[in-house]
Amino acid sequence: MTMIQKPRGTRDFLPDEMEQRREVEGFMRRIAGTWGYREICTPEFEELELFTIRSGEGIVGEMYVFEDKGGRMMALRPELTAPVLRMYVNEGRTLAKPLRWYYFADCFRYERPQKGRYRQFWQFGVEQIGADSALAEAEVIMMAGEMLAASGISFSLHVGHLAFMRSLLSGLEPGDQKKARMFLDKKDNQGLEGYFASIGQEDLASSLTSLAGCRDLPSAFSLTGDIPEKDRICELFSILDAAGTRYELDPGIARGLDYYSGMVFEAYAENLGAENQVLGGGTYRLAHLFGGEETPSCGFAVGFDRVMVSRGEKSRQAALVVGIASTPEGLEYALAAASRFREAGLRTELALSGKSLGQQLSIVARSADFALIIGKRESDEGMVTLKDLRSGAQKILALDDAIAEVKGSEPR
Repeated sequence: MTMIQKPRGTRDFLPDEMEQRREVEGFMRRIAGTWGYREICTPEFEELELFTIRSGEGIVGEMYVFEDKGGRMMALRPELTAPVLRMYVNEGRTLAKPLRWYYFADCFRYERPQKGRYRQFWQFGVEQIGADSALAEAEVIMMAGEMLAASGISFSLHVGHLAFMRSLLSGLEPGDQKKARMFLDKKDNQGLEGYFASIGQEDLASSLTSLAGCRDLPSAFSLTGDIPEKDRICELFSILDAAGTRYELDPGIARGLDYYSGMVFEAYAENLGAENQVLGGGTYRLAHLFGGEETPSCGFAVGFDRVMVSRGEKSRQAALVVGIASTPEGLEYALAAASRFREAGLRTELALSGKSLGQQLSIVARSADFALIIGKRESDEGMVTLKDLRSGAQKILALDDAIAEVKGSEPR
């Protein structure tokens, strides 16, 4: 019989890897919660129009699309912002603003798999809906930095504003602007210079390249002039500086010039090669596309799988394991003892083989740190024999004392 393999671009996660993923997920959830953000959840599939209404029909080739039994065109979600805004328009418009929401969910894209890029992947994201201030934007940036730091990766956080790029591109025809955005988003300076040379805009290409290299506000403003958003931009960076946020000013960020409305930011991590972006976000006003009113929003999404690749194999202190070996006469008491140990928060496994006590101990020793040996004597006396499988030391103890002994050896 042919062995059935997992679908291309997907992965199986064994317990050790899942425990590490849950640990990092827990860090992110905890931080989102301390900032006042609460979890939401949307369906894994939506009407196809939800995604094409913003991104156009060209995105269909990169998605998992299907027709349901009612003849409706549906799609597995390729990202979460559109579903969250659909949910806001459907369910959240009357809720008190600002809304502070976060999600952790899998998404699906039909693209060529490579390191850190899969057909099924996970995003941890934050959406702040209904606030329109520099402080609101700064909050999201600061939380993103704290979240990545807690995940244990080395990264750089880049913060910019699209007003700089829009100012320089404002004199171009719409088609030329779109071409320029494509080169800027790909950071293809050679392609940008070649294209602008072909339309007689060599000086503009030079200005755009210079802007991308700016790392201070005065230089960025000198290249783009007195843009209307200047005060708001200065206020944002003043807040980040006052909070001690570690970031790099990057006015050359050109992500989503037709998607984001102002502030944009990205994070880049180590160990990922060319695909090193692990986070992206900014301010946007998209609710009106889904039937709502134009609403100021700000958010970001973390490429969770890329974070895990960048993080690598980090040692984590495994939970202590208690294995229980018992004779038939001691089984009832062993079941009660196991329940008590689990109630105390200890991972407890019964030997299931039904073999002799010695054979059970050999099996238990493969995975456990302590063994509880329970026979007729222990059952009659309400005691347990506790064996430290690491040192070989063995004691006969009351059940509560055995629990205290094991918990006392847990890593601090």
